[in-house]
Amino acid sequence: MFIAFFSWWYGRGWQQVVGDFKLRVSNVIDSFSVRQLSKTLFAPWKRIVTQPGRNLEDHLHAAADNAFSRAVGFVVRLGVLFTALIAILVIGLLSIIEIIAWPLLPVAVPGLIIAGLVL
Repeated sequence: MFIAFFSWWYGRGWQQVVGDFKLRVSNVIDSFSVRQLSKTLFAPWKRIVTQPGRNLEDHLHAAADNAFSRAVGFVVRLGVLFTALIAILVIGLLSIIEIIAWPLLPVAVPGLIIAGLVL
């Protein structure tokens, strides 16, 4: 049984940990809708668009409103994309730590038990 465990741990288990890293990053990208936000980065916020009126003042007012709506949309979407980037970096760092620590964990468990008994 121990041989089967160590065979899995240092074989398929390690490959699964690396595969989980890719899955986690993909889930973050999907959760934050990174592709959709990238495509609509300069779109108006919540599709709030002012239709221009008949005279020049109404056209200028509509243009200012629409520019402001696009600026708000850009800032909010950029903030969400930045948050997604931070989440991907944190998940990447934690996954790298997991990948490095993975081969050490079976040795660490008995070592920590002995250290706990000694202390």
